[in-house]
Amino acid sequence: MDSTSPIDNSTNIENNFNSSSRRSISSSVQSKASRGNSFREVNSVGGDLGSSKPVRNGSHGPDSEALGVSHREINEDDARLVYVNDPINTNKTFEFSGNSIRTGKYSFFTFLPKNLFEQFHRVAYIYFLVIAVLNQIPQLAVFGRGASILPLSLVLLVTAVKDAYEDYRRHRSDKIENNRLAWVLLNDQFHQKKWKDIQVGEIIKIHANDTLPCDMVLLSTSDPTGVAYVQTINLDGESNLKTRYARQETLLKLPEKEKINGMIKCEKPNRNIYGFQANIEVDGKRLSLGPSNIILRGCELKNTTWAIGVAVYTGRETKAMLNSSGAPSKRSWLETHMNSEIIKLSLFLIALCTVVSVCAAVWLKLHKDELDFLPFYRRKDFSKGGEEKNYNYYGWGFEIAFTFLMAVIVFQVMIPISLYISMELVRAGQAYFMIQDTQMYDEASNSRFQCRALNINEDLGQIKYIFSDKTGTLTENKMEFQCASIWGVNYSDGKASSENEQAGYTVQVDGRILRPKMKVKVDQNLLRLSTSGKDSKEGKHVHDFFLALAACNTIVPLLIDTSDPNVKLIDYQGESPDEQALVYAAATYGFMLIERTSGHIVIDVQGERKRFNVLGLHEFDSDRKRMSVILGYPDKTVRLFVKGADTSMFPVIDEASNKKLIHETKAHLHAYSSLGLRTLVVGMRELNASEFEQWQSSFEVASTAIIGRVASLRRVANDVENNLCLLGASAIEDKLQKGVPEAIESLRTAGIKVWVLTGDKQETAISIGYSSKLLTSNMTQIIINHNSKESCRMSLEEAIAMSKKLMTVSGISHNVGGGSGDSVSPVALIIGGTSLVYILDSELEELLFQLARNCSVVLCCRVAPLQKAGIVALLKNRTPEMTLAIGDGANDVSMIQMADVGVGISGQEGWQAVMASDFAMGQFRFLVPLLLVHGHWNYQRMGYMILYNFYRNAVLVLVLFWYVLFTCFTLTTAINEWSSVLYSMIYTSFPTVVVAVLDKDLSRTTLLKYPQLYRAGLRQECYNTKLFWLTIFDTLWQSAVVFFIPLLAYWGSTIDVSSIGDLWTLALVILVNIHLAMDIIRWNWVTHASIWGSIIATIICVVVVDAIPVFPGYWAIFNVANTRLFWLCLLAIIVAALIPRFVVKVLYQYYYPCDVQIAREVEKLGQQGEFGAVEIEMNPIFDPPRT
Repeated sequence: MDSTSPIDNSTNIENNFNSSSRRSISSSVQSKASRGNSFREVNSVGGDLGSSKPVRNGSHGPDSEALGVSHREINEDDARLVYVNDPINTNKTFEFSGNSIRTGKYSFFTFLPKNLFEQFHRVAYIYFLVIAVLNQIPQLAVFGRGASILPLSLVLLVTAVKDAYEDYRRHRSDKIENNRLAWVLLNDQFHQKKWKDIQVGEIIKIHANDTLPCDMVLLSTSDPTGVAYVQTINLDGESNLKTRYARQETLLKLPEKEKINGMIKCEKPNRNIYGFQANIEVDGKRLSLGPSNIILRGCELKNTTWAIGVAVYTGRETKAMLNSSGAPSKRSWLETHMNSEIIKLSLFLIALCTVVSVCAAVWLKLHKDELDFLPFYRRKDFSKGGEEKNYNYYGWGFEIAFTFLMAVIVFQVMIPISLYISMELVRAGQAYFMIQDTQMYDEASNSRFQCRALNINEDLGQIKYIFSDKTGTLTENKMEFQCASIWGVNYSDGKASSENEQAGYTVQVDGRILRPKMKVKVDQNLLRLSTSGKDSKEGKHVHDFFLALAACNTIVPLLIDTSDPNVKLIDYQGESPDEQALVYAAATYGFMLIERTSGHIVIDVQGERKRFNVLGLHEFDSDRKRMSVILGYPDKTVRLFVKGADTSMFPVIDEASNKKLIHETKAHLHAYSSLGLRTLVVGMRELNASEFEQWQSSFEVASTAIIGRVASLRRVANDVENNLCLLGASAIEDKLQKGVPEAIESLRTAGIKVWVLTGDKQETAISIGYSSKLLTSNMTQIIINHNSKESCRMSLEEAIAMSKKLMTVSGISHNVGGGSGDSVSPVALIIGGTSLVYILDSELEELLFQLARNCSVVLCCRVAPLQKAGIVALLKNRTPEMTLAIGDGANDVSMIQMADVGVGISGQEGWQAVMASDFAMGQFRFLVPLLLVHGHWNYQRMGYMILYNFYRNAVLVLVLFWYVLFTCFTLTTAINEWSSVLYSMIYTSFPTVVVAVLDKDLSRTTLLKYPQLYRAGLRQECYNTKLFWLTIFDTLWQSAVVFFIPLLAYWGSTIDVSSIGDLWTLALVILVNIHLAMDIIRWNWVTHASIWGSIIATIICVVVVDAIPVFPGYWAIFNVANTRLFWLCLLAIIVAALIPRFVVKVLYQYYYPCDVQIAREVEKLGQQGEFGAVEIEMNPIFDPPRT
């Protein structure tokens, strides 16, 4: 396939309509408008944007959709005036944004203050700043002034360098983008101009394969019908070509030859990339402009030689820039709850300082008569003759206050400042290994796993609820036409065999053979009828049905070269995979769409080319849930073709004409849905001259209205889309992705509840539920699908009673039989979007929550995008359990952003979901290794690292505390001030990071084989309040051992403070590193180097510091290390401090092993080859309430 090109225009077909009726196409809403709910309106960009109004999650009417300005009515005050080819006049009254963009956060002058302001949003940083400031006060100085500032300065510096580098890259990218060149009309000639200098109102010429520098309204194109093909992959990730049109009135105006004047009145800038509302006044005529008339910044012009347009939005006001903001910032559960532990440590720190200050007060009272002459205190200053004065003594009360504040400075490391940097480094390391995981690489899309949010890696190990979209997430979103019901006849022979595949219908055009790119399985009986023409009654119905499929769409046919120059493939490009499948099906049955322009289409009907004038087009929108096209036939008759969802089509079908036909079609639809097929209903009617004229006049008025256009167009569509004749229904298969049933089964075994939120029919959703193993035959199904609030209430109350009864039976069975705790008859809730309208945002929400909590599976059908977000919020706001939302389309964005963790699928519907997500991947099945493997590892490592950091710093603080109690509460320290500072920053930090990145408590194979092991995260086994207090008690014991063994050993000796301080320093570093080594599961050379290298580095640092004469304690380590007692003390400290921890671990793992420990033992036995096949009996699962 070498190239693509639009199919040549037909010139030998006579146009039977006047030019005034060549094209009345104006879309009330672009075909993707149904996804518009996921876009939020932007407030105040240069004062141009309106304010958004609150929305209701449960409602899906026009007044409640979270749409941008484009999908709401605008008034004169909301309009922007753009004078074509007159940028000076355009910007005279309102100075619009220039086209220069800036994605960088900082400038040279604002970097330092702004970056520091952002960093000090962390309360811990403010705490350490206060400590550093206090230490600068002479009365409170404990450490050297430089040493006290170093830790905070280092943390701020590392973060600032990282932020500066990231911002430098953004500025460099901005510079390249702003200096790109575009052709701009200046003095009636096109000249190159830098993008950053383009202004609103200027006329721009774009050539093939060029990227658009701004949002511009099309004026003319190289195509004589005004069509331009654009690719929006840079905007929304969709690779299919889109069609954009220039108005016929501006099409023939060439700016180089004649001056173009006019005025565009359009809406103010907003985020909605699928909507645009405007008018253009040209030559005294006011013409409507819609989404099909504007091309957005970032799009590329394809298969079109050139296009000319006028800039309407530039720079930061373009839709691409307004949508460039990332996903909302999220904080992990561990980090959030870590704050409560830090508060506890802060209270513990205050308690220690209070004890020291109270004891100091008592000591001062008891020795008040000796203070003047005590050698180590000496209140009086005798250095000067005459009257003795107090020397740095401010009275008993001030001395107590100073003692308290000095204690805070000495014990400051109780709050681990290095923990924040360690967490960032660990998350970066974890993200690297997740990205490099080949089991999460999708070959089909050539996409790797993406980690877009580094701060919630550990949340992946605690997910309790998964909210999943169906189409494109559980399924491939690659539609295949399967069967059809036409005029009450079901043309389906079950699963078509391979021999039923056709080579494809072919036609000959200008000596070239055209063949559809995709093959479709056919029904032989239907194929015979489609080729028989309209001679028979059945043949006529089949003819009208497939003509509707070929015409009622927005598909663009493109030619693709093949190895044979005489054979071309027709590639149907469109925004909807459903439409593509239907058009390919129509082509296979002999109704091949071979040309589409702004005013007509050409369809080859069984070898005969027919041209139909497109007199009107009402594209799909989420309110009508159908689309329609009005075709002008060669015989000057006018027909309306409509297709849409059954719920929206049957109300507009003329039931009086043929009730039996409607009944049979509904039965066929139910059968198709039960097989998991996606269905659409097709209808038509002929318009007489008066009906068409009435529609045309109403359509023209509505399409040129700048106020109330959306509502007016919707009314016009509803007025004409009625009394239809039912033609039939189509059925399309959207196959499950590879590995989905196995993935859902593994997730459910892991204790994760999977909810599916889809816009499909109930029967389709249930069928997909069974095929994906979401639903099983032993489940009790509760179906709620009502049209009133009271009936919903009654159903919810009855369902809650039933679920409680089933849970009671399950509980009895568990107590008697000792099973796993799962329900004997699990409950599946199936609820429709209509019912959710009455339930969400009302008092019934609580009833739905109570019911859903008791259900193993929840299926929500016919839900709107905002309802998806409402369902996630329903659970998220009422339970502390973690939620994950996964989807692939723009209609899933609100759900993804609402959940604790959002996952985007880079599939067929673009990258809107990916851009809004925290993590992105190619297939649903990758959730299994992501959660069960990486999620488990990340949670286990991060939980351990946080507790270890608390322990590591607290043991140092408590040693200092014990020392203060034995030195008359004077807040002197035996440990060198540089050692105190470097202890948590250098001596012990690196091994913590290495272990938290590389250690694995279980292998990938074991975690995937036994999904139940994931429940360790749900039970918070690696980080909870109990473990925190056990860590504190262990810390108290170890600190006492570290302090008192040397104290008792050297009691009565002449050892100096610096020497015993060096002993304590080395003992602490060796102790905490061996403590860490005891908990390492998998050793490698990196962990060995970090653990033992840290100890060696500490010894070197202590030796170097003691070898510098200007520092206190000169040569201390050399004096004390020469004695045998020094090394005996080190050995005794390590053994005595760690024996209780070792004994408790052995007893606990032997008598009360958890699932992870049992699985670890099985791994060891398996490696030793002692058992061929080992069965693991897991502990009963009782998930405790999260705190």
